[in-house]
Amino acid sequence: MIKTQGIQLSTNTIKSIIIASFLSVVIFLIVGFSGGFIINPESVIPEVYIAINSVCFVLCWLTLHVLVSKFSIYKILGVLGLLCLSAIAEYYFQIPNNPISIPALILFWMGISYFIIPQFFKKYQILILLSYGGVITYFFIFRGKPNYAEDYSFVVTGYFILSISMMILLWGYYQWKWYMNLKVNQTKNELILLKSQINPHFFFNTLNNLYGLVIEKSDHAPEMILKLSDIMRYTIYEGKSDFVDLKEEIKYIEDYIELSKIRYNKKVEISFKKEIEIPQKIAPILLVIPIENAFKHGIDSLTENAFLDIEIKTGKSHIFFSVKNNYASTNTNHKGIGLDNFKQRLAIMYPNNHKLNINTTDNEYELSLYIETL
Repeated sequence: MIKTQGIQLSTNTIKSIIIASFLSVVIFLIVGFSGGFIINPESVIPEVYIAINSVCFVLCWLTLHVLVSKFSIYKILGVLGLLCLSAIAEYYFQIPNNPISIPALILFWMGISYFIIPQFFKKYQILILLSYGGVITYFFIFRGKPNYAEDYSFVVTGYFILSISMMILLWGYYQWKWYMNLKVNQTKNELILLKSQINPHFFFNTLNNLYGLVIEKSDHAPEMILKLSDIMRYTIYEGKSDFVDLKEEIKYIEDYIELSKIRYNKKVEISFKKEIEIPQKIAPILLVIPIENAFKHGIDSLTENAFLDIEIKTGKSHIFFSVKNNYASTNTNHKGIGLDNFKQRLAIMYPNNHKLNINTTDNEYELSLYIETL
């Protein structure tokens, strides 16, 4: 390990840098010696010639550095030998249709691709082999023609460049597809996590209330157990679905409200208006979150005159939902973790298809939600 001004370099890193630098110089000397792969300095101004070759050298060095750090030097030398063979053959044969340069160059490119992107290469190896095999086949069919240099060499070069371009585009699509699948899996995992954060919190509170009623031997205990059973069934079975019928979500909300009402000794005015003109589907265990928030941070904070107004309406392509409640002016925490989960689930399930408005006064809180279902 070598450390210089805060930078640590391992022995293997230094070794790969030295080898990559040496091989890059050797390759450029051989290719330059052949005269077939370096741009003719007489065809461009010196500054452009130097810039192009400098970029090529840096790219060559970076590629070799990656290869040397990951693979055996013998494998790398074997692949680079194909490039050198192609360059030397181009120089010594002095004919436009020599039988070595094109096949060796294609095999070199395929070898580098196999080293750098092995999983992609293995998955599409048949397509890649057919593409480059077609170039080689075309080359050997027409290389013997007297007019090969004028009529066919350009086509061979074009096919070779086209094959490389197609491979790069296919690799880009492969990477895009992988990224999109990763995003989908991350979204699913995030949604599962959000659901797991909501359900245990509700059941913990409900079981505490049930425990209190059992201790008091309340007549409401059996009814509460039955409601809790219905809610658990809905959560366990329907909660796994992406969408459920809105009427099932409403039944779940009604059971939740009844469970919550049983535990209050004070008078609470609860209004639940439903105008379901057209059946709709909705993400399960979603609308109950603001209602739970209203109970926890609104009704629980008041000793009297507590109210909760809930409204659900549907149209041909939308669902409207609103919750309005009052709370003690001394209670400044009306947000809660549940509301953050509510917003995140909306963003996942209804991206760009919902509008959420929250209005708060000194003692009243109102949440309205508009969801586009088409």
